[in-house]
Parts: sequence; C-alpha cells; structure tokens
Amino acid sequence: MADENKMIRPAAPTFPEIPDAQHAVEAAQPRLPRPVPRKKRHGDRKEGRLLRTIYPMNKFMPFIMPERSDACNTYADELDVTETDLFCKEMIRKGYENFSFLHLMVAAYVRVVSQKPGLNRFISGQRIYSRNNIEMTMTVKKTMSADSPDTCIKVILEPDDTVIDVYQKLNAVIEANKATSDLDSDFDKTAEKLSKTPRFILRNVVKLLNWLDYHGWLPQALLDVSPFHGSMIITDMGSLRLGPVYHHIYNFGTLPVFIAFGAKRHSYELDRHGEFVDRKVADFKFVLDERIVDGHYYAAFLNRLRYYFEHPELLELPPETVIEDVD
Repeated sequence: MADENKMIRPAAPTFPEIPDAQHAVEAAQPRLPRPVPRKKRHGDRKEGRLLRTIYPMNKFMPFIMPERSDACNTYADELDVTETDLFCKEMIRKGYENFSFLHLMVAAYVRVVSQKPGLNRFISGQRIYSRNNIEMTMTVKKTMSADSPDTCIKVILEPDDTVIDVYQKLNAVIEANKATSDLDSDFDKTAEKLSKTPRFILRNVVKLLNWLDYHGWLPQALLDVSPFHGSMIITDMGSLRLGPVYHHIYNFGTLPVFIAFGAKRHSYELDRHGEFVDRKVADFKFVLDERIVDGHYYAAFLNRLRYYFEHPELLELPPETVIEDVD
C-alpha cells in the first residue's frame, strides 16, 4: 500500500504539436525577421485586415449574432501551475523583480497567438478582421487600497515576444501609470474630457463613436487609448486573494476574449499508482466570442496554453516560426 504521506510531483504531459526545446535557457536564438507589412486593401481597417477567404458560415455568424454579448461562450478550468510557480520564483532569484504569474500568463497567450493567429481576430461592422498586432488590456490600481483609483492600460506586444519581453513591456506601462497619484493615463484624460459634457451630448457622442467604429472610421488616436479595442483583456483576481469571475466582454469596441484567474491553491490528489500528489493549481474563467473561431480552435488554444504553464521555460526563447492568419 502506498505511503499516504508521500508527496510526489506529477509527470509532465506530452504535447507533440510543440517541438521540445531542450535546455532552452542555455542558448540564444536569433529573432525572426519581421514580416513585410501587407498593402492595405479596400475593406481593411486601421487596426486589422479584412479576412476574405474564411468559410461562408463564419461570414454569416456576425449577422445572426450582431452583438458580442449574443456570442459569449464561457469556460472554466483548473490549470496546474506547479512548474509555473517554480519558474516565477527562479526568475525573481535571477533579478527580475516582482516577476509574477501575470507576466507568464500574458507571455503564454502571446505564444499561442503566434501559432494560432485566429485568436487575434475581431469583429466590427459585422465583418471579421485579423488584427495587425497583439494588444493586451487590463485595469490596474495606483495602490492596493479600496480608495485607490483604477486606470486602464494597454500593452502592445509582438507574436515573437519572449517572457522577458512581456515582463519589460508590461512593467514599463504599469510603472508609468503608477508613477503619480493622479489619473493620468491617456484613456483617463480622454474619459475625463468626455465625462464633463452634458448627458444628452455624451449619449450622442457615444452613438457617433459606435457608428464610426462600425464603419472603421474611428481616429487612430482613440483606438490607441481605448481599452475596449484590443486582442484580449485580463484580470488577476489572485492579487485580491479571490477566485475568478466570468467577466462580460463589451459590445462597444472589438475585444473578443476576457480572461480572469484566481489565487493559486494546493490540490491533493491520488495518481494512478495510488500515491498522493501535491499540485499547485489556479482557477481560470474564459469568456470568448464564438464568432471569431470555432470550438475546436478554442480547444486547441486552451490545450496549448495549459502546456506552456507546465513547460514555462519554453517561453524564454522566441518561437521558431510565426504563423500568419488566412488571407
């Protein structure tokens, strides 16, 4: 009979679609050359290109479900973050101050997008587009207190970014917005100006913005600051020591994915040999716009995301290839 007090770490699962990067941290790998920007064609938008070769059913879906709230799929999962937790501690030991699960979560998402570019699509004007870059949005507090103001930030990422790139870019934006006690992000300044207008004017301004967005005519300056336009939005409930929530995705804007994750916790289970296994897990909630890709595609995304949590060292190197979305 197995010793009930014996704790072992479960064996890492295999994932044959991703090549094994043995000793990933021992050697540098040159970055992939940046793709030549595509020439803008009729129907393209500032932030993305119109997908012309997708199946007719995909083109039809935004007319059946015109609002993003019509097309929300919700999914909950418990992911093993044992190796992720060890990796974060090792990065801090190497001098990456405040390296956290959030950095690795975003890096894993970026890496999956580099191989599954359909995740970086968005719908606007009842058409499906492939986004030109990866834009991550999140809300941060100036300080961890109840009366501290919130501010929205946006981080621009590239599909070949490593976890170190994500750490540096994310921290730079967060620290810049925490530098003062004022609400001083570009979004805050824009929202403050709009909030000072009378209500009947503000209602019409929002209607005008929706109309401009439908036709792809929003000014680039507004797209740059809007937290409602991007690849995905994420919230770290673990920093509040809470479990995740199913957070809605907004009808205004273009965000197709909302990810929430909670505090890490221990899970004790019996393996197939009848021995106790101590795993560290985190609960996740995903809200997904089903119109951009089908369920099989989302399943592949979630399985690949899980694999990177269990093999975080792969994120220290850029991907060997970056796959572009269909034409």
